[in-house]
Amino acid sequence: MLKITGYPDRYSVAPGETIAFKISLEEGKSFEARLVRVVHGDCNPEGPGLKFPHVPTAIDGRHAGKPQRIDAGSYMKAASVPPLGKGAFTFFAMLWPTLLSRGPQTIAAQWDPVTGRGFRLFMKEGGQLAVAVADGSGREALVSLHDAMLGRQWYAVAFAIDPHAKRVMLSQRPVQPYAHTFDAGYEESVIDIALPEVEAPFFLAGCPLNDGTVGDHFDGKIDGPIISSGFHPSHTHQALLLPPRPATLKAHIIAAWDFSREISSIRAVDVGPSGRHGDLVHLPTRGMKGWNWTGEEHDFNRKPEHYGAIHFHHDDLYEAGWETSVSLTIPEDLKSGPYALHVTCGESDETVTRENYLAFFVRPPRQPRPGSRPKVVMLAPTASYIAYANHGEHITARGAELAMNRLLTFGHSDVYLYEHPELGGSLYDCHTDGSGVAYSSRLRPVLNFSPRYHSWLGGHGSALYQYNADTHLYDWLDHKGIDYDVITDEDLHADGYELLRHYQVVITGTHPEYHSTCMWDAMKAWIDRGGRLMYMGGNGWYWRIAWHQSLPGVMELRRAEDGIRTWIAEPGEYYQSFNGEFGGLWRRIGRAPNVMCGVGFIAQGFDVSSPYRRAPDADNPRAAFIFEGVPDEIIGDFGLIGGGAAGIELDCLATDLGSPPNMLRLASSIDHSPMMLLVNEEFGVVPPNIGGDVNPRVHADLAFGETPSGGALFATASIAWCGSLSHNNYDNNISKITWNVLKRFLEDEPFPVA
Repeated sequence: MLKITGYPDRYSVAPGETIAFKISLEEGKSFEARLVRVVHGDCNPEGPGLKFPHVPTAIDGRHAGKPQRIDAGSYMKAASVPPLGKGAFTFFAMLWPTLLSRGPQTIAAQWDPVTGRGFRLFMKEGGQLAVAVADGSGREALVSLHDAMLGRQWYAVAFAIDPHAKRVMLSQRPVQPYAHTFDAGYEESVIDIALPEVEAPFFLAGCPLNDGTVGDHFDGKIDGPIISSGFHPSHTHQALLLPPRPATLKAHIIAAWDFSREISSIRAVDVGPSGRHGDLVHLPTRGMKGWNWTGEEHDFNRKPEHYGAIHFHHDDLYEAGWETSVSLTIPEDLKSGPYALHVTCGESDETVTRENYLAFFVRPPRQPRPGSRPKVVMLAPTASYIAYANHGEHITARGAELAMNRLLTFGHSDVYLYEHPELGGSLYDCHTDGSGVAYSSRLRPVLNFSPRYHSWLGGHGSALYQYNADTHLYDWLDHKGIDYDVITDEDLHADGYELLRHYQVVITGTHPEYHSTCMWDAMKAWIDRGGRLMYMGGNGWYWRIAWHQSLPGVMELRRAEDGIRTWIAEPGEYYQSFNGEFGGLWRRIGRAPNVMCGVGFIAQGFDVSSPYRRAPDADNPRAAFIFEGVPDEIIGDFGLIGGGAAGIELDCLATDLGSPPNMLRLASSIDHSPMMLLVNEEFGVVPPNIGGDVNPRVHADLAFGETPSGGALFATASIAWCGSLSHNNYDNNISKITWNVLKRFLEDEPFPVA
């Protein structure tokens, strides 16, 4: 089991800035810390071995530690709602429950957990609506309905109480009734206790608990919540929802939250007369179609009144909220690159891991000295790391071993993730209620963003994927003595083209899959102005994402329309709530990866990798520098990732999707297994032969081409390529080709354009 976890407060930090680390101990009261540069994180004895050179800093030494826990689950909190027990009031809402098997689930509450006073409107396990009223003396009155709500159906619910008459009303009405289905209910009762006045915030989708956390979260959508003074019949809600509101009813409004307002924010806007706005905690999903969505408009920007719903989940998480355990001000002279805080709390063995590497990057100075930049910058694909953060399909999804074509093994981090679902899932996972995870944050322990981590997606051999697979590239750059900076996806999104402008060469990681519009535009502008791109992976520039405009470190994905998807966004929910842009594949938006890097996604398979065979274009004089000292016909029939250089995910040339017609196909991969499958955006009707053993389209294209501005594109078109760089002590044709390209890209002479 893993006994020490943590996370940094940022993934990118400049010299002179301070980075804070949040550590949690499962045992003991202290831990040792030291800064290391991450050179190679692959434990495979067939490779160069682990390389973490120590970098002495003020952080070295022993520090106090303690257990820290996560209070997951999204909700709304409105602190300015007055005590509702002063007089009669009615609460209305439209409800779309999604997880009837959990209970109790709070819908609305004004509750003081210390004194046990207030009310809670909730859904019981099984889906019955109920309300509890307590006066703090230990007595509690409960009113509930007999018939349960159905999952994923809209209901108009109402709850009213007159504290003086001790009268309670509870109602649920399906928006869409069905024959022979009993899911409506109404109850009016007199209870034996009076609702006291409670000076406490008003909550939706959660209830404060005695231990200071918020629990009993609701799973599902809430639309149009309204609190009104007076004891009103349930049908009054309809009149309040549909404009114009009757003046007699408007005068009774205490609060009316319109979730279609300020969708990109974490504020719940009260459109009532008092402005009792709420705060949304842990990022419930916004931009969701509401009870009145008809399908006539799929863009919430154009018809926001149809997008008044928020989807709450008990397993939503934005920020773990841990206290800082130790912090470090980055020395002014610390070289840009990949680093980690190595933390230990004792000796590890086969049953217990008592160390961890909390990874981050030191970016170049924000105001570098003139001429101090190297020519090369590595773009660390942190958007992809965040997209895959705590990816747990191998734990939760059936059929994972069939897809991988091998027995999957769990490490201590995987077991810890299984036992601590409050860490939150990746953009590949689903919430417990079956809806896809659309938001992912780095402000939590991310167990697979760490050197030494072995991924279930990493193929035979080293089983590395994402961050740890990228350490194969860091190791090769270190071995070759290349001076380079590192910037991250978040840096590129924030700073744009200006961040790239002074670099001659950009090298990508093995899987730069996720890009925002700002990132895409900046990279394309740099290429169009003569930049030289070394695309060292596969499945790049695939999904469009959005970064939150005010909250750091969180991104959004809507899996719309097409592509390899572990979940599918519902119709009408394809637009990103963070910025209002249409989500999904860049290809579906008209910007296929081929436009950026010359090649685009064609196939994926996670078992074994394959070699490339030299193609006729390799003999083109334009490519002579690439194959200098490489006469081989077969390229990359070795490697730490699956035994070859072409594997995991592959790209190929396609001029109809935007590959420049001058791109040279230098080599194509061969001999793929039946588990290397054609991606689904490549066909309409499912063909009978989508496996790499029978489909000639399933291959990676090693490619090169010059740009009109004197720059160039080089694409390996395979995630597994970098896993072959160190073979035979770095003396191999993959390493030589990569070095030949980088050496020429570092020369100042522009590439000929005619």
